[in-house]
Amino acid sequence: MRIAFSVVFTMVILAQLWCAFRAKHSGKPIGRYVAAVNYSLIPPLLGNLIIIGSHNKTISVIGCYIYFLGVDLVVFTLARFTVEYCKTRYKKLKIPWFVYVLLVVDFIQFMFNPFLGHAFDMVPVEFDGSVYWDLVPYAGQAYHRIVAYSIVTAIVVIFIVTAKNMPKIYRERYVTISIILVIVGLWQLFYLFSDSPVDRSMLGYGVLGIMIYFFALRYRPLRLLDRMLSGIVSGMDEALYIFDPTGKCIWANETGFALAGVKDQSVEKATENLVKLFGDPGNSENGVAQRTIGTGDDARYYVLEENRNTDEKGKFIGTYLRISDVTDEQNRMKREMYDATHDLMTGLYTREYLFTNISDRLFNDKETSYYALYIDVKNFQMVNDIFGNDFGDHAIRHIGEWISNYLSPNCIYGRLIGAAFGVLMPKDEWEHDHIEKTLANFILKDQKAHYHVLIHVGVYEIDRKEEDVSVMFDRAFLSLSTITDEFHVHIANYDTKIREKILWDQNISGQLGDSIENRELCPYLQPIADRDGKIVGAEALARWEHPEYGFLAPYKFIPVFEHNGLIVDVDRHMWRCACEILSRWKKLGSDMFISVNISPKDFYFLDVFAEMKKLVAEYDIEPSRLRIEITETVMMNEEEDRMAILDEFRKAGFIVEMDDFGSGYSSLNMLKDMPVDVLKIDMKFLGKSSNVERAKIIVQNVISLAKDLGITALTEGVETDAHYSTLSAMGCALFQGYYFAKPMPVKEFETFAGLNGEEIKGDA
Repeated sequence: MRIAFSVVFTMVILAQLWCAFRAKHSGKPIGRYVAAVNYSLIPPLLGNLIIIGSHNKTISVIGCYIYFLGVDLVVFTLARFTVEYCKTRYKKLKIPWFVYVLLVVDFIQFMFNPFLGHAFDMVPVEFDGSVYWDLVPYAGQAYHRIVAYSIVTAIVVIFIVTAKNMPKIYRERYVTISIILVIVGLWQLFYLFSDSPVDRSMLGYGVLGIMIYFFALRYRPLRLLDRMLSGIVSGMDEALYIFDPTGKCIWANETGFALAGVKDQSVEKATENLVKLFGDPGNSENGVAQRTIGTGDDARYYVLEENRNTDEKGKFIGTYLRISDVTDEQNRMKREMYDATHDLMTGLYTREYLFTNISDRLFNDKETSYYALYIDVKNFQMVNDIFGNDFGDHAIRHIGEWISNYLSPNCIYGRLIGAAFGVLMPKDEWEHDHIEKTLANFILKDQKAHYHVLIHVGVYEIDRKEEDVSVMFDRAFLSLSTITDEFHVHIANYDTKIREKILWDQNISGQLGDSIENRELCPYLQPIADRDGKIVGAEALARWEHPEYGFLAPYKFIPVFEHNGLIVDVDRHMWRCACEILSRWKKLGSDMFISVNISPKDFYFLDVFAEMKKLVAEYDIEPSRLRIEITETVMMNEEEDRMAILDEFRKAGFIVEMDDFGSGYSSLNMLKDMPVDVLKIDMKFLGKSSNVERAKIIVQNVISLAKDLGITALTEGVETDAHYSTLSAMGCALFQGYYFAKPMPVKEFETFAGLNGEEIKGDA
């Protein structure tokens, strides 16, 4: 018996060592407290092992000391474990200070027992044919038992209260540890009243250590997990099925039964219906598949994910199938794709998607000849201004519907920008006369208005060498500029003349910089005379003496630069040249002036006033000698800002002239408000009128009105002596035209005007 108990106690000690080692290296915060409990159980177990195996009193006494002090250590580590383990419910739980005091006192009083003999003694007893040393307890031992049992009782109470306040499924671990503590306590109490010298209750200590390790670190509440997982899986939006190794469905969640159309939760019926819907879902191959059920707007989209399961030995035990309904996601993706590739107003392709599709078509179909059509609503802004934006939107949608209904599936079309549309059409589907007739009678109407929408179509025959789709539509658009009778001609074809014009525009635009630097672009001066015929000034006009093309008339390059914005560089160069000329004239004693033109685009790209002030200061000339000539179109946009700038010019001493009054959008209101000093009247009033007398009356009154307003009248386009005489009689102060002279080079003008003096370097 002595040997058997020694072996058993040794096994239990080894078990505690193993549990302590595993707990310490578990990586969990509670692990170190569990390890402490397992380590603390070894001393009392070892002390009992010594007592059981010893025949000597001294050795048995040593075993008792190890045993009793070890119990104090167990109680202490068990209290620390309890505090940490039950903190899940009681955050402020901690060991009271007096517990430490009671345990320290117990430890000290045992240390004095060899001297005082107050705690215990040992006497030999015979048991089961062998001699054992049995414990004789005194007052000190009674104190030890009271302290230990009291603390353990408090620990049991804490575990029971914690278990009571926990959800039912979590109580198992706390109740189990409480029961073991109670059993160990009762078992040891039974030992105290027995005659056995062997404390078998210490085996309960070993069981307690193992249970604490298991519940704190290894235990998983399987019933809880099963219940939670079952609840989670059953309520999932995804359909889940489990199949055995033969492919037979053995379980499905609620969504799975609903998808399979089974109401009585029969897995056999679920299997049959799944096969009808998706094919065989129970094969053992892993993979993901997509399935579509239904068509059109009723289509449903599913993703099937099947996984193979094996046990720990790698043996196949079945599969589980997850089916996700991704219909909403697919429809959302379709909507997003549609919104990204289709114009929201018309439902046609967007510009970018149109170009992509055309590029793909041309790449894949190299046999068919195609036209690129640029469909543009002329003066669409006027439609919005007259009828409102709602009608304008209605017009765009209506034109989009007409394009969709008229064109064949072989065409690709979309909205480019605003009221412009682009089409790729096979050449053999083009019907010029039919489209021309349709556009001539294109009436747009709604409940509020009827409007003849003026639509023009630019046609470009696609060159297979040209890969940039945007360039194709640019060329189709450029062809629209050739339409002169826009109400009777609605279609224009891009041809070699347009191509040559583009090349010409690109060519001279690229040479402008060098021409300015080399003074090939230079001012020509057209004389301005007073009523006595004396030359009092001139207008500076840009001319290009090209080294390759010779003398270029203004219409060859000015419209190009006005279109691409380079007119700003031309004007700035002319201003500087005029200042150079005026500076030289000042040195020659002349007080003649030069008028320079300011185009509308100058105001967008330059601080015109600052630029002019800088030039007159640089060349030291009077501002009044550099006259500022503007056209009516300058005032068409940002009228208030332009008025303010002209006021600044006049305050700084500049003379402001309005050019071509009477040829554009002139109005008495403009004349009333315009801060100008000179009004240039266009002779078109007299030259092209069928009623000359009425024209004279208008000119007479404009001159008189200008005079009354303190504005000098200057008539341009004077070509005959009759014009000159008539205008002089009307009171016109200044004259300009071929009657006096055509525009001429600077040196020729100076000779014509009677200027003499030595040449100055830098002459323009």
